[in-house]
Amino acid sequence: MTDFFAFAAEALPKILQALPVTLGLWVLAMLLGFMLGLVLATGRLYGNRVAYGLATGYIEIFRGTPMLVQMFFIYLGLPEIGIVLDPFMAAFIAIGLNSAAYQAEYFRGAVRSVPPGQMAAARAIGMSQLAGFRYILLPQALRRVIPQWSNEAIIELKYTSIAYAIGVVEITSQAEKIGYTTFKFFDVFLLLAIIYVVLTGIVAQLLHVLENATAIPGVNR
Repeated sequence: MTDFFAFAAEALPKILQALPVTLGLWVLAMLLGFMLGLVLATGRLYGNRVAYGLATGYIEIFRGTPMLVQMFFIYLGLPEIGIVLDPFMAAFIAIGLNSAAYQAEYFRGAVRSVPPGQMAAARAIGMSQLAGFRYILLPQALRRVIPQWSNEAIIELKYTSIAYAIGVVEITSQAEKIGYTTFKFFDVFLLLAIIYVVLTGIVAQLLHVLENATAIPGVNR
């Protein structure tokens, strides 16, 4: 055990050099997933047949195929039609597009959990359906979705590790390099697992604080 702590003290700073890349990739992907997820959810809830069909098709495709396949398609497949992306950009887009499919369903469920009479009341006082959604339903839905969204945030943080497969130098990639240099794969990946546990724990706690701060009395508890 003493050997592990000595190894960790030496390897940890080297792994954490890539932490900004991991966190940057995660934040950008979550933002893309959030914005696109809202659009998809709106299309599923209030769109015409074309919008509903496109949103549903998108969600089923991205939920039905592995993240790694999606990432390889974007990074290795798109250049064949002239779209060339650097590894970080390809990973960010792949993770964000994948996350959007799941976030859309979380948002859709949250909107549907708001009593339908509230939209009827909004329409009764002259608000359009879009205005009722924006000002009445959406603020409540965004509060209600935080527990499910928290799970997605944690999952996507772990998904950033897949980016090493296309050459993104994030913390998993750094750990692998240290492993091949020292041949202490057990120690380095145990240390990496501990790092991910700490990171996901921090994210979970921050989102728990956000959930409590935005709780709707009598609904969220």
